[in-house]
Amino acid sequence: MTPRIIYDLGANNGCNIEYYLMKADKVVAVEANPKLATQIKTQFASEIALGRLVVENIVLSVETGTKKVPFFIHKTKDVLSQFPEPSSENITKFERVELPSKCIFDIIKENGEPYYIKIDLENFDAVVLRALFNNNITPSFISAESHSVEIFALMVASGNYNSFSLLDGKTVPKVYNNHKIRTINGEANYSFGKHSAGPFGDDLRGNWLTADNFLRVLAIKNLGWKDVHATNIITANENDQPYKILLQRHTPKSVWRAICKSMGLRK
Repeated sequence: MTPRIIYDLGANNGCNIEYYLMKADKVVAVEANPKLATQIKTQFASEIALGRLVVENIVLSVETGTKKVPFFIHKTKDVLSQFPEPSSENITKFERVELPSKCIFDIIKENGEPYYIKIDLENFDAVVLRALFNNNITPSFISAESHSVEIFALMVASGNYNSFSLLDGKTVPKVYNNHKIRTINGEANYSFGKHSAGPFGDDLRGNWLTADNFLRVLAIKNLGWKDVHATNIITANENDQPYKILLQRHTPKSVWRAICKSMGLRK
């Protein structure tokens, strides 16, 4: 049986790892901030010793080779730390450090085929997502933070995903408190904390949507601190349009038609 391997790209303080360990045989956590990576290693020392958790304290790259690169650690909100250089008006909020980098493809080659990849890399999500798809890496489940429609567009354009779901980061602790999940050992109840990426796959509430219907949801909900989830093993119901009435009331048809046309989707 193929082992289930989850890649937590942008692990931050490790708040997702406990859940991922319940869902997979192995978890690979990537975190650039040395302080947070050390915190993860201390908290999950036994899981690391057992080989169930691998912690990569590096700046994730899509280029081969390893070298030191600039990374920008936010001075007050570590969740906002990032690899791309911040804008000139925000640069004073960050501390610039030089850290080792490592290519995502080398990490996957070393650890195995992904079952789920979670991407939360602050303004670098689309770069990694595009690189994965261009190299035919399409796990059964994938998610990325969506501050632009590009994330969803890349998932659709890859041609490998036909079912989508939207998770609102702000509501995770409330919506998924004492939530029933499916683990590798059966069902359990689990509560997701603040800043958690929340559940994935069949642990998500609601139905999976087709690309067309998901786009309508996105038009209503807008972008921001929201994760787009995609899968190729759960079938969406084409007739399931839970936001149809809201769309007609609040979003002009011309808006989502224009978006559909720009992305090559059916109107």
